[in-house]
Amino acid sequence: MAARKMRRRGSQEKGREKKKVNFSHAVQAKVEEIIGRTGTRGDVTQIRCKIMEGRDKNKILRRNVRGPVQLDDILMLRETEIEARPLNKAGRGMG
Repeated sequence: MAARKMRRRGSQEKGREKKKVNFSHAVQAKVEEIIGRTGTRGDVTQIRCKIMEGRDKNKILRRNVRGPVQLDDILMLRETEIEARPLNKAGRGMG
């Protein structure tokens, strides 16, 4: 039985090689304005942010952000192509 346990331990150690961590490219964006809350539970905040570097430098985007956010925060955006839909004042079923 002890030999069987040793064999298992040896095979587990072979699988524990150092793995390289790959980060995707991200672009900095500064929060310029907080527009409002959205999401079914109000857990998402819609903001306007200004891209600070890269191809779309100085472009202003509307984005949905989950979690705490305040003015002048710096966000790391993975893409700068897609913009969030504007919030409706009326909401669903209001006409």
